[in-house]
Amino acid sequence: MNKFKTFLNATLLATGLAFTVNSAQAADRQFLNVSYDATREFYDEFNKSFGAYWLKRTGNKIDFKQSHGGSGKQARAVVDGLKADVVTLALANDINEIVKSGQINPNWQKQFPHNSAPYTSTIVFMVRKGNPKHIKDWSDLVKPGVQIVTPNPKTGGLPRWIYLSAWGYALKQPGGNDAKARDFVGKMYGNVKVMDSAARASMTTFAERGMGDVLLTWENEALMSKKSLGNKFDIVYPSMSILTEPSVAIVDKNVEKDGNKWLAKGYINYLYSPLGQDMAARHFYRPRNAQVLAKYQAQFPTLKTFTIDEVFGGWAKAQQTHFVNGGVFDQIYNSKR
Repeated sequence: MNKFKTFLNATLLATGLAFTVNSAQAADRQFLNVSYDATREFYDEFNKSFGAYWLKRTGNKIDFKQSHGGSGKQARAVVDGLKADVVTLALANDINEIVKSGQINPNWQKQFPHNSAPYTSTIVFMVRKGNPKHIKDWSDLVKPGVQIVTPNPKTGGLPRWIYLSAWGYALKQPGGNDAKARDFVGKMYGNVKVMDSAARASMTTFAERGMGDVLLTWENEALMSKKSLGNKFDIVYPSMSILTEPSVAIVDKNVEKDGNKWLAKGYINYLYSPLGQDMAARHFYRPRNAQVLAKYQAQFPTLKTFTIDEVFGGWAKAQQTHFVNGGVFDQIYNSKR
């Protein structure tokens, strides 16, 4: 259990907002990355590496701060005044919510490669050792007696990817259509035992509190947990899953005011560097750099994936249809209560 607590790197706060600060005596300036729940360890290492690079390049020592929580909550915190220099969130739509507040330029996805998504992941299942409920694919999640742990799509980015992955799976089955997909997703959420506010809270519920038969989570989170927790759990790759593309952006209004624009550009560009990509891979994110991906290919099983653009017409349409107040998720979930 001590290993698990170390892995979590702090007691989760109910607000979903927790700061970790790198010691920076006599720092020349401060810099805040507002990120989502599962990136804590990655950006802790990344900040140290980039900070050393920046000090060598410019002579400036930076006081890096991190903020983590459910991606949707994090976006709202920035809209409400949290002074982020960059955001590294779970999905593009959360950044677009900040765009609406005038703090990020509308063309943010064109500023960096791959639509400003420097690494990818996907959705997998974590089960108890030996997989006692014999969970192999999405179809097994709707069977009677299966208890699911998953975060709330209204507050986090991961759970929206999970919801859309389940919907896309059902849609792609023989004879699949929206009505059948809605019925399938409704049955799946009918089996949800605990719906936490963010990914790390769900990991705590499943791994520490021992609740549920299966946890729906990021591939990188599952692989990190497997490494930290040993043989307590197995990872199941379903027959297909959605390609998740966490997005990054400079908070233009803030960096122009605090003089961190050059620093912010360097920070995000470092994510795309071979060193940054290698760090991402070591934290079990799938890097965009082909050479780095090839180096770590053994840890990333081949998986059939589909994209949000392909199945849902992009994030704007998916958000409006499924996740706004009164949308399809609310209709499904409220009917199960």
